[in-house]
Amino acid sequence: ETGERAWHFQTVHHDIWNFDNPTAPIALDVIVDGVPQPIVAQTTKQGMVYTFNRETGEPTWPIEERPVPVSVLETENLSPTQPFPTKPAPYEMQGLTIQDLIDFTPALRAEALETVEHYELGPIFNAPIPIGYNGKRSFVSCPRGATNIFGPPSADPESGVMYIPTRRGCRSENIVPGADIDLPDDIMTTGATIAEWAVLNRGDFRGPQGLPIWKPPYSQVVAIDMNTGERLWWIPVGDAPQAARDHPALQDADLSRMGSGALSIQMVAGDLLYATEGSSGPAVLNAFDKRTGMQVGEVELPSPGQYGMMTYMHEGQQHVVVQVGRPGRLVALRLPG
Repeated sequence: ETGERAWHFQTVHHDIWNFDNPTAPIALDVIVDGVPQPIVAQTTKQGMVYTFNRETGEPTWPIEERPVPVSVLETENLSPTQPFPTKPAPYEMQGLTIQDLIDFTPALRAEALETVEHYELGPIFNAPIPIGYNGKRSFVSCPRGATNIFGPPSADPESGVMYIPTRRGCRSENIVPGADIDLPDDIMTTGATIAEWAVLNRGDFRGPQGLPIWKPPYSQVVAIDMNTGERLWWIPVGDAPQAARDHPALQDADLSRMGSGALSIQMVAGDLLYATEGSSGPAVLNAFDKRTGMQVGEVELPSPGQYGMMTYMHEGQQHVVVQVGRPGRLVALRLPG
């Protein structure tokens, strides 16, 4: 009503990890500990949900400032703490540990262990290192983008449950002097100024035999009850990638919960959660029981669904409209009466 800022919260301090908030927040009216509360929930690339009373900005559940790794460079002043929600629990892995490495076979495990010897592993908000520091190639940053622009969350206003697509991933980076890579005359960099330090994405962190170095699921949908902050269920998004199904080392492995690695687009209507399998997945629209995650139907689309969908009633019948493929098109589906 006034145009004045009502409140704000900074979800990451001194961001060097590309942890910008990638999607619009979700507004819901829920009941927390018996008290009605209008909330706004922000999913993040960190794989965490930040939840607030949308009128006052007060956290719905405590958000703690916890210590995180500090830079090995004296003049790179990373924040000594970062905000961690106490609820809901993270919906994606936080950093990479030895326990997170692929273990389908002893040989794959051994290759993964050899690979990580050359990288600086650590928790979420792991600090970048210069090339060659402690004999390492680079540091590893995880998650790479648990929630991202191509897979926004959705929510059910009736139950207060939020459904979050997430994709597992990490990347390797180094910190380098800004003067070594900046181009002051290039408008695509920093113009007339040079940053003292810059993070350079090397992109050379790969798993054994062409497989991801981390354990699956590679992609999933997570259901969280925003009345309690508790996870209800999760399901993998899509079938295992063809490369994994054809891989000689995985012929006897159980790949049923692997996921395809694609972010789904989804929507809640009635008793169903509708979800595509992402722009790189098969051209289908799935329907799941929103309470359990059990699949109840699948409909073919002319091309993979991406970006978004909507639903409406017309003459007593429900319609679902999905954005699909390239070039961009809309596909309208009519449900039986």
